[in-house]
Amino acid sequence: MTGRRVAVVLRPLGLGDLLTGVPAIRAVRAAVPGHRLVLATTAALAPLAALVDAVDEVLPARELEPLDWPGPPPELAVDLHGKGPASHVVVAGLHPGRLLTFASPGWPGPVWYPDEHEVHRWCRLVAEGLGVDADPDALDLAVPGVAPPAPAGVALVHPGAAFPSRRWPADRFAAVARHLADRGLDVRVTGGPAEVPLARAVAEAAGLGEGCVLAGRTTTLELAAVVAGARVVVSGDTGVAHLATAYRRPSVVLFGPVSPALWGPPLRAGEQGALHVVLWHGDGTGDPWGTALDPALARVTVAEVTAALDSLL
Repeated sequence: MTGRRVAVVLRPLGLGDLLTGVPAIRAVRAAVPGHRLVLATTAALAPLAALVDAVDEVLPARELEPLDWPGPPPELAVDLHGKGPASHVVVAGLHPGRLLTFASPGWPGPVWYPDEHEVHRWCRLVAEGLGVDADPDALDLAVPGVAPPAPAGVALVHPGAAFPSRRWPADRFAAVARHLADRGLDVRVTGGPAEVPLARAVAEAAGLGEGCVLAGRTTTLELAAVVAGARVVVSGDTGVAHLATAYRRPSVVLFGPVSPALWGPPLRAGEQGALHVVLWHGDGTGDPWGTALDPALARVTVAEVTAALDSLL
């Protein structure tokens, strides 16, 4: 990599984090249209990052660890990881010509507001720091050029989540899956490799065959392709919900410890609130990394979810 006309954007987090950062990444591209834009993210998310039309190159990165940067200092480095200072040090270690971060002790920049929606937060950082318009609606991803492991029009049930506090009970997901099947929909249960037992338990309790379980059988791109063609998606507050937003697929999202005002599907142009239904009975004081089901998520009933799905269908 030669020359300084490079912009590096740091975002080595989870699937939902990457997707909520897409509008800000596009705004960086608009600010430096002649630069090569390098997105530093996890190796697991590299295939999805390539679906963002603003990204020229993906640099494998690990959270809060120095970047293995192969070239001369970039002209611009942007911290889309957090409010610092730990992540600020990572981008500053590239010795860029310009550095954009949120303000923290010893680091200038825009003010961090803890109650700001994740999409709007990063758009504001780029808009204020680089003087460009940042459209929070610019969330779309390209559809992967891979054959999806399920036909178009399936109903996706995603029972998993990274932490138990955000994991709605399996028997309730099974009841929802059964409801969708009874309505004549072709139901698939998704999840990562570690969620295969959970997905199988949901499918079995719902009376679905083993072939309906996609958990552990999809690459990141194949999962994205399935979501892109789905009739409807139901999940907790997790990455699949953000994929449904990116591909503008109808979804029902169940929130517990975290307010949807921070991470929920944003209202997008032309959708008028009809594309996504968010169910939440909390006050935002729960623990998103908790080891037990959050009480607010427990208060979401099967009847609420099926009624929301019926309204979308």
